[in-house]
Amino acid sequence: MAIKQKTKSLSATDNKLSDTFFQLRVLNGKEIVDAKFTPFEEKIAESGYQKLQPVPLEIFQINIGKLCNQTCAHCHVDAGPDKKTENMSKETLERCLEIIASVPSITTVDITGGAPEMNPHFRWFVEECSKLGKQVIDRCNLTIIVANKKYNDLPEFLAKHNVQVVSSLPYFSKSRTDNQRGDGVFEDSIKALKMLNAVGYGKEGTGLKLDLVYNPSGAFLPSSQEQLQSEFKRQLKRKFDIDFNSLYAITNLPISRFLDYLIQTDNYEDYMQLLVEAYNPATVMGLMCRNTISVSWDGYLYDCDFNQMLDLKVATKDSQHIDHFNIDKLQQRDIVLNQHCYGCTAGAGSSCGGEIA
Repeated sequence: MAIKQKTKSLSATDNKLSDTFFQLRVLNGKEIVDAKFTPFEEKIAESGYQKLQPVPLEIFQINIGKLCNQTCAHCHVDAGPDKKTENMSKETLERCLEIIASVPSITTVDITGGAPEMNPHFRWFVEECSKLGKQVIDRCNLTIIVANKKYNDLPEFLAKHNVQVVSSLPYFSKSRTDNQRGDGVFEDSIKALKMLNAVGYGKEGTGLKLDLVYNPSGAFLPSSQEQLQSEFKRQLKRKFDIDFNSLYAITNLPISRFLDYLIQTDNYEDYMQLLVEAYNPATVMGLMCRNTISVSWDGYLYDCDFNQMLDLKVATKDSQHIDHFNIDKLQQRDIVLNQHCYGCTAGAGSSCGGEIA
């Protein structure tokens, strides 16, 4: 269940941000104080950025639905097998296609979920995007490929349309992976990776990109992406003869299920302090919210997938839904910022494509 947040008090004077941020919130029936956490807007102002605005739109990211065959502990989408009604309709997908075709700067269609493949219109949409000459990304949880016979041919279908596959794999061991994503997930993930390798994914010279995503299993920042990638490649090749292209190290943001975990383990304030202290101004210009628009399953527009989960719609009030999509107005908007943005600017930074700086 997603956490309901209620702000009880916020220190501010004459509508100006204060030096320290004291916010008392009720999370899961427990009072939590964001004590001495500088507001993110103020932090980036210290780095010379009075506000954050987009560059030309390149990535059209679509959460095609929250339906998923898994219920992962770190999932910021709060996806699962019970999310049967939260699936994007074909009508909404058709409107997405109109936008993708009409905005020349869009080069990539990033399809996420849930398990995006469980949307009944997934394959049709991939085919249509391919006809438009766009690079399509499928954020696949791997286990969906072996979960049911009707998904067994996904590797062949994705390869046919040169879809880039980006898949979560918490670790190269069964215990750590299953602990984060559920019993049996590691074995099914290995099977799926072998099936993807068999059609050319991750293999040199095929052009079929297979990338993995690493999320920390606790309240800490990921270690060096380069080092993690090297170790994952070595271990997966040695143990299972599996190849892949790149590994993305993504910081867990304090929202949804991971926020649940932080509250339940009394790690919330320490984790927020960790993110604030690790703030890196070199990451700001590379934030994914600058060249990306995130679309929810019901067609609303957000600066990023994380803002989507917090229902922080784009600041362009007359262009907050794809039915009123206006690229000119959206390009002039200020990006909506909040305290969770510290997660994307901590250390080497974090985006849907991994490290930033």
